Amino acid sequence: MLSLSLPVQIFLCVLPTDIRRGFDGLMRMAEEHLPQNVLDGGLFVFVNRRRDRVKLLSWDGDGLCIWYKRLERGTVELPAASSETTHVTLTATERARLLGGIELASAKRRKRYRRSA
Repeated sequence: MLSLSLPVQIFLCVLPTDIRRGFDGLMRMAEEHLPQNVLDGGLFVFVNRRRDRVKLLSWDGDGLCIWYKRLERGTVELPAASSETTHVTLTATERARLLGGIELASAKRRKRYRRSA
């Protein structure tokens, strides 16, 4: 089980990632394509071209952490993004759906109160 201190911002890199990258390679990719410094906190999600492997990178206060998932069957569905977009910000629920294999297009959110910005 992956537990995170909340609230945490989650950034999904929609560019295909060489999943062989380690701590430094993923951190460099996050700094180039995502809007936040890894050491400032947050969770950074990377997916390979075939979308059957996912790596999550986070800073836990005194070091970097990597969580890695290899799907034995199927692929991860990425949210729709324009061709110029390099990242998408996710909610914790969207992250759970992505990692859990739930089809994003068919999932419907029930009506809830949302505070306006």
